[in-house]
Amino acid sequence: MQRAAQRDDRAQRHQRAKRLRHALVCAAAVPAVLITAGCSSDSGDSKAKTGESAGETASGSTKPSASASPTVRPAAYGKLPDPCTALSQKTLGDLVPKASKSGKKGGSDEPSSRASCAWDSLANNGVKGSQFRWLNVSLLRFDSDVTRGAADEQAHAYFSRQVQDAQSVDGAKDTKMVPLSGTGAEAAAVRYDLKKKEGLFKQQTVVARVENVVVTLDYNGAGLAGEKTPDADDLMKDAQQALKEAVASVSKANGASADPSSQPSDSASGKPSESSSPSASASETAGKKV
Repeated sequence: MQRAAQRDDRAQRHQRAKRLRHALVCAAAVPAVLITAGCSSDSGDSKAKTGESAGETASGSTKPSASASPTVRPAAYGKLPDPCTALSQKTLGDLVPKASKSGKKGGSDEPSSRASCAWDSLANNGVKGSQFRWLNVSLLRFDSDVTRGAADEQAHAYFSRQVQDAQSVDGAKDTKMVPLSGTGAEAAAVRYDLKKKEGLFKQQTVVARVENVVVTLDYNGAGLAGEKTPDADDLMKDAQQALKEAVASVSKANGASADPSSQPSDSASGKPSESSSPSASASETAGKKV
């Protein structure tokens, strides 16, 4: 009996130990389950949040739109006046008194963008000689272009080149340049003497820009065959007055104010693009006899 009791006691201890091990295993397993569950929950939330954020980004973001085509300021003036009527008959009578009533238009003119007209006058004073005058009005209009830039900036660049050309004529003596005010957006006058076999020519080149149009007026005079050389100051005064008139004719042709000096001066700042179609430079026309 004693052995049987001992066996029962061992069996009971064995069962208790088995139950204790089982309890410990379960107890140890609970945190792992919780951690696993917690990680699963966080992972799910993270995925949900990530998905939500992605959804918000997808719905909230906008695709970058295609870049707009580059643009430039449109040209203010779209036409040119007839160059042979840009000056009044009175003005022509004062500057070239012996010229024909109609001037000579440039042969390669494109009426909407390039135009010119020239007059010459020879007043024969018999044995005293002759007084010669030559007048040329040149108009050049620029259009805005994405590659070359705004029309007024192109015109400004061409205006500057015209003034520089007039100051660098081969053989010119006593060259002087002065800026002018009250004529278009910007204007300048260049004067010099040019000795030719016929006599001493007094050259006046006056240039103005009004919006996207450049007006170049060349006026020279000479006393031939013993006649007195004309006064340069008088020639310059006449040239400047004619320039104002030509600039006003450009404004009128485009429906603007007849007095260009009353318009706001549009400043073309910076280095504008170079034009690909300049007209004949002042150096080509200076001192020319027709």
